[in-house]
Amino acid sequence: MSDGGTDIQRQAIDSWQVIRNRFGLIFLSFLLVFATAAIITYIMPRKYRGRVEMKIERTTNKVQVFARGNESFMAPSDVVIKNEFESITKPETLYPVVDKLDLQKRWSMPTRQAALATLRANLDTQSSVRSDFVVIEYFDKDPAMASEIANAVAAIYMSQRIEVDSKQKREALEVIAKQITEYEQQSSQARAKMQELKKSAGIVGDWMSGGVLSTTPGATVQTGEESMVVSRDQALFQATLEVQNLSAEIAQLEALNPDELIARASGLRLENSNLTTMTMEYQKLQISMAGLRQQGLGNKHPTVQGIADQIDKAKELILTEAQSHLHALRSRVDGAKKRQESLQVFNDDAKKELLDKQSAYTDYKTAKDEVTNIEVVLGKFKESYSETKAELELVKSPATIYAKAEQETRPAKPNVAINLALGGVIGIMFGLGLAFFLEYMDTTVKSLDDVEKFLGVPVLAVIPKDVGVLHRTSGFNPDAEAYRILRTNIEFNRRNPDANCITVTSGGAGEGKSTTLCNLATVCAQGGYSVLLIDADLRRPSMHTLFDVSNTVGLTNYLTSNVRLEEVVVRTPVDNLYFLPSGMLPADSAGVLNSQRMSELIADVKSRFDLVLIDSPPILGVSDASVLANEADLTMLVVQHRKLPRHMLMRVKQTVENVGGTVLGVVLNNVDVRSDSQYQYYTSYYTYYSPNNQAATEAGGATKKRKRKPKDVAQAPEMPRSSNAQNGDLF
Repeated sequence: MSDGGTDIQRQAIDSWQVIRNRFGLIFLSFLLVFATAAIITYIMPRKYRGRVEMKIERTTNKVQVFARGNESFMAPSDVVIKNEFESITKPETLYPVVDKLDLQKRWSMPTRQAALATLRANLDTQSSVRSDFVVIEYFDKDPAMASEIANAVAAIYMSQRIEVDSKQKREALEVIAKQITEYEQQSSQARAKMQELKKSAGIVGDWMSGGVLSTTPGATVQTGEESMVVSRDQALFQATLEVQNLSAEIAQLEALNPDELIARASGLRLENSNLTTMTMEYQKLQISMAGLRQQGLGNKHPTVQGIADQIDKAKELILTEAQSHLHALRSRVDGAKKRQESLQVFNDDAKKELLDKQSAYTDYKTAKDEVTNIEVVLGKFKESYSETKAELELVKSPATIYAKAEQETRPAKPNVAINLALGGVIGIMFGLGLAFFLEYMDTTVKSLDDVEKFLGVPVLAVIPKDVGVLHRTSGFNPDAEAYRILRTNIEFNRRNPDANCITVTSGGAGEGKSTTLCNLATVCAQGGYSVLLIDADLRRPSMHTLFDVSNTVGLTNYLTSNVRLEEVVVRTPVDNLYFLPSGMLPADSAGVLNSQRMSELIADVKSRFDLVLIDSPPILGVSDASVLANEADLTMLVVQHRKLPRHMLMRVKQTVENVGGTVLGVVLNNVDVRSDSQYQYYTSYYTYYSPNNQAATEAGGATKKRKRKPKDVAQAPEMPRSSNAQNGDLF
């Protein structure tokens, strides 16, 4: 399992442990809250319900003349319904209900505002999710009154909405009628202006001279004159282009010398077809002449002279034809220039006349477009006026009632089941919250980790809750195993074998140190140790009651007189266990304990017994335990589970160490191992050391006794019998 899963499991176990430990508090909180909810539910007045179910019509009250896409879109149903059922609870809707039913008088209210407040306090409106249905509920002690008021609220809401809708439509009709009048006047003025412009432009009907007038507002008008002007512009452009091309060709030919002209004659665009033949013949003659010269013939050779004459004649003909072509080009240029000038003059006059006509046509077209636009808007206003007037005359219901309020036979409030269930849930939540809060605020020792973390000493044993005195029980007692664990841990945690004097103390009274010490002494004696148990609690001694002996003679007698030890020590019913009672209580117990004779006593008994256990008073508040902690070899702390805060326990340890004592460890006492799961592994001896295993356990104990060779108490100096001994011989 991952660390995250382990942490979650540990947290769950800890939470369950808190619930188990404080189950009584949680259960008590549950009972208190549940009982409170039950009492409040019982004393609450019974109210009956009037319930009306109706469907709100999603109609808009806004009159639209020029509808746009975003305005025609209906609002979401939940927004519309939310606005509507909020309007149901507004004073504008509820005051008419108060007046109609005379609620101020019927309820004996001083003012209308007081009656309205009472009405609103008992009125509830609800809307279904993603639907147009609205529920109106009214609660009253009288079922007839509840149903009457619920129906009245629904009726008044519908009438109020119809009235508001009608008022808005009437106001809209007045505004639209005014707009219609204004636009009709504008239309008449625009038509008069259009007729004047039409007459000045010479337009008959929708026709213009030379073209058709478009009736589309904003359209471009193009007449026949404009088409002719465009054609003349194109002809003028062609003439200008022809003049430029011919002039360029003439300039090119005039720049050539005769030889260049003859050489390029084949490339000229001449109309004489013989020129091409003559040019080809001329080139052939040139080639023949070149061949004769390569043969070595001179200029006077008849063949050479004959070809030379032919070349001269061909050249003359080619030049003559080229000059004719150049003359023709000049003639064509002159003609093109005259045509260009003529077209330019005529086109300028036509454009001037066309511009004058086009201006008049444009003014007329603008006036006609204005008339068309005004009539379109006027038509929309008239259409909207007709629709609004029809809607005003044919009133549409703003809502449809599907279920009217009827008298109910059973009260709707209070809801006993819901109140009790809610009280139970709140009680459990309150109990859990209180339990975890107290657990958070609780700084007492709750676990072994707390002891070892804050005190820095080991936990020697965990003593279960309600453990009795072991030597008073007979037969098998599984509780003894906890003390056997304590005995073993003491043995292994005692570094020095000679440190056999242990004092047992606690932070406060009532933590069970005397019982723990008595049972530890019993288990040690049963394990083969010779044990002396000293009751040094001279404030409130209780050890003698556990052995049913008198404490009239004991430790104080030995410390304050010359009484012999044998006279004050008594034998107990447990083999190898001896007990030194407290004796009479002195006025200065700390002074008695802090004496040389007490030190001598401890040194003496340490040499006589395997283990000396001293019961001391609580260390906080008195100095007796500090004296004993200093005299003894080791100090063992008994800590009651979930009693003292951690800082008090730290103070206990610090007090022991300040007087020179050594803390051996802690015994965690009075632990409810059945409710605290973290201690349940300590209860394994309940099953392991069952009666079936008792023989084996006793055999093991006997073996242990045989293996351990205790000190021979009889080897101590012989002591006379004590006159107050009640349990047999001493030592």
